[in-house]
Amino acid sequence: MTSHGFTLTAQGPFDFADVLRFVGQWPAASTIPSDGRVLRFAYCAEHDWLPIGVSVSGVPGGVAVETSRPAGPAIRHEIARIFSLDVDGRGFEKVGRGDPVLEELRLRSPGLRPVGFWTPWEAACWAVIVQRSSMHVAAKIKRRIAERFGARVVVDDVEHPVFPPPVSLAEADGMGLPAQKEEWIRGLARAALDGVLTAEYLRSVPAEAALADLKGLAGVGPFSAGLILIRGAGAPDAFPGDEPRLFALLREAYGLPEDAAPRDYAKLADGWRPFRSWASFLFRASTYQE
Repeated sequence: MTSHGFTLTAQGPFDFADVLRFVGQWPAASTIPSDGRVLRFAYCAEHDWLPIGVSVSGVPGGVAVETSRPAGPAIRHEIARIFSLDVDGRGFEKVGRGDPVLEELRLRSPGLRPVGFWTPWEAACWAVIVQRSSMHVAAKIKRRIAERFGARVVVDDVEHPVFPPPVSLAEADGMGLPAQKEEWIRGLARAALDGVLTAEYLRSVPAEAALADLKGLAGVGPFSAGLILIRGAGAPDAFPGDEPRLFALLREAYGLPEDAAPRDYAKLADGWRPFRSWASFLFRASTYQE
């Protein structure tokens, strides 16, 4: 691809090797196989919904990025968001020191920050596709949708299907999903085109308001809303209202009772402000590292 390069510098700890290890075990990541030193992917940039190929490698204190088309401020900000490099992470160490359980987890991968979906739109579609399915089956379906409805981008001499932009799925059928799920995805596409299902909007309002807006979309429940806001929009300080897998991890780590209510988990997470998303991510990521 024709390369347009720039660098992104982290404020606070960051280790790109930790990112690569996590992404390598994350079925939802639509990445191009690499040599273990470079992360390659392609997506439709949110600010114009046009496809772009991205190649990312680690440099001291940040990442070096090459893109298949010129990367103005909007694209640079999007890629920074994907790797949580748009957030000053220096305060997360202080949060960890105030919680011995979290600190032990943080010290295992001190440079790991939340890694997100390329866009909230793609995160929302994943949340629908994976419902009542395994992550590996959902990943295959998501790729088939990309191959049928998306463009193809060459990244470092490898052609990669790009998950389609909202306009391509707003009226689409034949996605290989149950009719109800396809209708939900068409609705999500309209919400993205209206500017609601975008990082720009979701990061511009308080987390509680963003979660409420997301739960108002057909097919989006409490778990999906948290996924979209935290892993799609990259909101650093949000806590899902209902996520059984995360709650189970917290029960085990903190010795909470089996009948603990959602408010008990929320109270626990209050001690992680303003990095509730980051702390939750470390608990989830720990299951990939075991």
